[in-house]
Amino acid sequence: MNTTRQHLPSNIPDAFGINLFESDPYARAMLQAYLPSDLYAHLLPHFVELGGLAGSTLDELARVADQHPPALSVRNRTGEDESRVDKHPAYVELERMAYSKYGLAAMSHRPGVLGWNAPMPPIAKYALTYLFVQAEFGLCCPVSMTDSLARTLRKFGDPALVEKVLPQVTALDFDALRQGAMFMTEQAAGSDVSATEVQAVAQPNGEWKLYGDKWFCSNPDAGFAMVLARSEDKPGLAGVSLFLLPRTLPDGALNHYRILRLKDKLGTRSMASGEIRLEGADAWLVGERGRGFQQMADMVNNSRLSNGMRAAGLMRRAVSEAVFVARNRRAFGQRLVDMPLMQRQLMKMVVAAEQARSVMFQTAVALAQADQGDAQSKTLARILTPLIKFRACRDARKVTGDAMEVRGGCGYIEEWVEPRLMRDAHLGSIWEGTSNIVALDVLRAIRKNDCLTALRARVMELLADGVPCPDALAVLQQESIEKAFALAQGAAASENSPLARQAASALYHVVSLAAMRQEARQPGLASRSHLADLVLLHKLAPRDPCAALTHSVDYGALLEAAA
Repeated sequence: MNTTRQHLPSNIPDAFGINLFESDPYARAMLQAYLPSDLYAHLLPHFVELGGLAGSTLDELARVADQHPPALSVRNRTGEDESRVDKHPAYVELERMAYSKYGLAAMSHRPGVLGWNAPMPPIAKYALTYLFVQAEFGLCCPVSMTDSLARTLRKFGDPALVEKVLPQVTALDFDALRQGAMFMTEQAAGSDVSATEVQAVAQPNGEWKLYGDKWFCSNPDAGFAMVLARSEDKPGLAGVSLFLLPRTLPDGALNHYRILRLKDKLGTRSMASGEIRLEGADAWLVGERGRGFQQMADMVNNSRLSNGMRAAGLMRRAVSEAVFVARNRRAFGQRLVDMPLMQRQLMKMVVAAEQARSVMFQTAVALAQADQGDAQSKTLARILTPLIKFRACRDARKVTGDAMEVRGGCGYIEEWVEPRLMRDAHLGSIWEGTSNIVALDVLRAIRKNDCLTALRARVMELLADGVPCPDALAVLQQESIEKAFALAQGAAASENSPLARQAASALYHVVSLAAMRQEARQPGLASRSHLADLVLLHKLAPRDPCAALTHSVDYGALLEAAA
């Protein structure tokens, strides 16, 4: 009997090493559609390089960092307090790549990143980070906070403070960089910032000292953190101000606060999140006294957009993995991708992922125009930001779970990327406001800022400029859009409407549909009009759950074009 072990070809597809930019059928065309032509040409080689790293080197570093979470050293060996966060070398290397090599936190604030002679528009930043996050999600939270802290400081900080701090948080030299964070959450407050209890006490020299506990502080050892604290003897938000908290004092000593412990989290395990006790910590006031929440809201909104972007990136990675498996695994004598039910499942994942990418780009466009002083774009960004935070983050939980199912049993094993994607995906629906909070914020934007008028105008503009809806669906599309706006308008009349989530979802679907119609005009993006059809049929139009679709969809052909 021959007992020699046979080495048969594996039927377990492994996508490790693929270029996550080149393998994405929409990546180049979407960049070309949204970026200025000169910037697109300049950045394209960097996207190609990052795509290769994200599918190999960065992915392996992220896997190792996820398996070796940071640790807290409370005291050194001589008994002195140090509150030092020890990070695994794999995570530190990821930091170097994100902050120094690609300048993700600095590129909106200074020239010179990736050889470009001016600060880059939000689209470039979000598109690059969208690609980076397909390898590593956890680090992109500190990257976003560092970027957002710089933005908020520039808008509201005293010029002398800005001049002192901004170069430190936008440094490309990793050893000179001081990362950013935001310390908002307290046990008694949570999403209710008006219940903030941390106290700020004014000092004769014009500075402040902070006292109290912050319950959830990601990147707790950051060089600088934005902190909300109660500075006024007034109830609610009127008594809360915004402060900039340095990690170290001018003499090099640690500031007067301690990291009490690090959180043991479900996901984003590579990145430290801790509990902070402020014990007379020195801080600087940012902006006006008593307007801390209004000023912090700018940082929160920027972080919410980043949350939506990261959810979009997770979904894209999940889709890439699932499509690779389906194309390279055989069962019952055929490839999985040739099976009609698998084609339908994959296309539903693609639609959710591409909706998020379109809304991400639309929000980045609005943000750029708002920063240039366009009032309508500012109003538009005000509603698009919570829309993508709400819906894309929820969709990511399902899409990453479906990708796990496509891989099968191996998808449940931590050696593969799917468990990490799914664990990380659950963060987005909690950070910077839970789904209920953010859905209600959509209605608040409608009620207080008249955002629905700006959103409708943008939707109509996109549709007018886009590929027309198929004749067979034209009436259905018009009716569905009108119903979505009517639902949102009616729900906004109540400050705590039970229809908030339903209305936010409907508006998100309308925006993504319109954006996809417009994108389909661009070279290489024609199939996005078919994705818009699926958004209409599966997300917006009323349908009997026990009835088959009457509109014929060739899922196989569409999958070839879209994935």
